[in-house]
Amino acid sequence: MNKKMKKKLGLIISASIFFVIAFCCPLDWIILKNSLFVVSYLLVGFEILRKAARNIVNGHVFDENFLMTVATLGAFGIGEIEEAVAVMLFYQVGEFFQSYAVDKSRKSITALMDIRPDYANVYRNKEILKVDPDEVNVGEIILIKPGEKVPLDGNVVEGEGMLNTLALTGEAMPRHVKKDDSVLSGCISMDATLKLKVEKEFSESTVSKILELVENASSRKSKSENFISKFAKFYTPIVVGIAVLLALLPPMFLGWDTFSTWLYRALSFLVVSCPCALVISIPLSFFGGIGAAAKRGILVKGSNYLEALSKTELVICDKTGTLTEGVFKVQEIDGVGYSDQDVLKYAAYAEYYSLHPISLSLKEAYGKEIDDKLITKNKELSGKGVYSVVDGKKVLVGNDKLMEEYHISYTKNHKVGTIIYVAIDSQFAGSIVISDKIKEDAYLAMEQFRKNQVQKVVMLTGDKENISKSVAKKLGIDEYHAELLPQEKVKLVEKYMSEKSADGKLVFVGDGINDAPVLAYADIGISMGGLGSDAAIEASDVVIMTDQPSLISEAIQISHQTMRIVKENIVFAITVKIVVLLLSALGLATMWAAVFADVGVSVIAILNALRILRIKKQVR
Repeated sequence: MNKKMKKKLGLIISASIFFVIAFCCPLDWIILKNSLFVVSYLLVGFEILRKAARNIVNGHVFDENFLMTVATLGAFGIGEIEEAVAVMLFYQVGEFFQSYAVDKSRKSITALMDIRPDYANVYRNKEILKVDPDEVNVGEIILIKPGEKVPLDGNVVEGEGMLNTLALTGEAMPRHVKKDDSVLSGCISMDATLKLKVEKEFSESTVSKILELVENASSRKSKSENFISKFAKFYTPIVVGIAVLLALLPPMFLGWDTFSTWLYRALSFLVVSCPCALVISIPLSFFGGIGAAAKRGILVKGSNYLEALSKTELVICDKTGTLTEGVFKVQEIDGVGYSDQDVLKYAAYAEYYSLHPISLSLKEAYGKEIDDKLITKNKELSGKGVYSVVDGKKVLVGNDKLMEEYHISYTKNHKVGTIIYVAIDSQFAGSIVISDKIKEDAYLAMEQFRKNQVQKVVMLTGDKENISKSVAKKLGIDEYHAELLPQEKVKLVEKYMSEKSADGKLVFVGDGINDAPVLAYADIGISMGGLGSDAAIEASDVVIMTDQPSLISEAIQISHQTMRIVKENIVFAITVKIVVLLLSALGLATMWAAVFADVGVSVIAILNALRILRIKKQVR
């Protein structure tokens, strides 16, 4: 809760204390009683009065602030001080609920700034100077050391090694680069010293474009207007106009000696016209929906996003970490002349000293303690694999290029995933398939999307075509696009945004830094909070804390039921309000009777709103 929220809560509590004390004061202590009521009113009403006055000066007369001001001052005018304070207090409580929900909306995307390089090592006058990336010119040579971020886009002129491209593609698999290969800013050199010839200025580089995309997308994203504000634009001028006519027209025909009676009825009409039931029940309905979602591990950052989810037509998902586990694991071993366990054992021993994701997955699959005394020689062959002597045996572990370089006759493995070939003493020993695993929950998610009126599901990923195609086919995804960079994802999302209906919403689901621009650009951005990056979580509107894709459809289900309850409350409250207003105008309902009816409507609407907390979970 921010400082503004705490201040508002403090004012509400203080005003409530003064109101209760004033209400309990004896009737003969009238000066103290009224003074306490005035203090209570000013504590919660001063800001409303100030906004109403400012809006009138600016020409925006008929809003909820104006209605609350006229109605409560009218109540003061006819001597119903308690009613004036109670109405303002009710209104501010409702506003607090709404503000609390909106307060969870998107915050600044500071975590994304981690991909911005702090400096560049540039060759000038036969020296290496550390300068700001903005100061490097196209055509200059820069040096990238192991562990450093690539500050600008360029081509490799010297060096060879592995790059961590996670920040750009969202994929855990490093990329091997050599001379003449292009390198994008935002990558991290894992094991190599590289010299790059700069191809683009920093302002045009990939990392700069990503940061710019997030900023622009955030500013273009529309925020849904508060329902009460929309309602007040029509409701307020109507009830104020009726009140004026009610005060003036009857005395014109019945005699001006009845003016005080009709003025009283007009002011009573204004007091009764305050939409307390709507003011309280609608924010509470959304707040209840947000609470129901939170119970399932779904953090919705504002009521506007909960409302938008009910109109979801198109769901676009990232692959790695969203539909798949985001962790590479050994899926299959095919031994040739050796048992599967022996093939895995020699591969794990050979990769013992490497921190490469593939090496880690091999050691994890082996699962036994490795005796490094058995490893007498070890050499990493960049971009190909590793050569090692394990327990006296010469072991080669790597890709097909490694097998061909050492003239090993091997059997090509065409299965989907990263294929690791193993040779022992110059003889092919077998292959190992390593790949990311589809989340079991992802299958349920696809099934539930159809039940929640989602028209199309699309997958966008930076992963390879064959792997992406396999995942899309297994999950029954309508369309997929592979080997994408962040800006390409944004372009595709822009394309799909133009295809949906005017009222329909596009949801994007992702988990990595590279997904932040798209999360911010989509109508609703949903991030996987358990494994997702801080940048993705900050850029998103909804966070799935348990990393279960099926909770996306649960969020949509909760939004549908929340909107159903909101509409029920709106229809019920307005219907009763119209009836009570008519009775008040005709003098058939006393003010307290009208207030009692209004409070009754509020209580019923609130109880209806609380039903959201009992929404049943989807069958798993």
